[in-house]
Amino acid sequence: MSLVGKKAPLFSAPAVIDGEIVENFSLAQYLGKNEVVFFFYPKDFTFVCPTEILEFQKKLGEFKSRGAEVVGCSTDSENSHLAWISTPKAKGGIEGVTYPLVADYAKTISSNYGVLAGDYTYNDEGEMVFEGIPEAYRGTFLIDKKGIVRHCVINDHPLGRNIDEALRMVEALQHHEKFGEVCPANWGEGKEAIKESLESVSNYLAKH
Repeated sequence: MSLVGKKAPLFSAPAVIDGEIVENFSLAQYLGKNEVVFFFYPKDFTFVCPTEILEFQKKLGEFKSRGAEVVGCSTDSENSHLAWISTPKAKGGIEGVTYPLVADYAKTISSNYGVLAGDYTYNDEGEMVFEGIPEAYRGTFLIDKKGIVRHCVINDHPLGRNIDEALRMVEALQHHEKFGEVCPANWGEGKEAIKESLESVSNYLAKH
């Protein structure tokens, strides 16, 4: 079930921030102040994941200039995150990443956000087993200042996400909240938006 329109599940978990382990990281610190792009990735020391994580780092200034924070999360431990951040890019690492990477070692955060690629169940002998892959899908959630999820997209493991699209969603949300207009297909910052009226839509369609 989608979380869009619902409160984002809060949590307190270890995270690595700018090369340091923080024991009790929470999204609650951003409530009332910042939008948050909260994204999940499958696993540290993998192949598609570092391309996404480093691309978020490259664009971090653009997110922050719009008042939005970026937070990553996987089911690895905080020690694994730290080791990966301490590894140079030339050796497959993500050295230089400064935004928070949350450690969802218990897999509860991934479960609550609906991105865990499997689930615990019981076999015929009554033993608890895990069916699927105990890693997160590539889920991306845009959370507004009130803590409400306004956008989400979930990719399967082989499919890397578009970081520019995550930034566009921040811009679209902020435009809507500032001007009360809705953002049509392929809208981008600086482009024409639409007032919620039949006349406005008709005029827009006639021009495009």
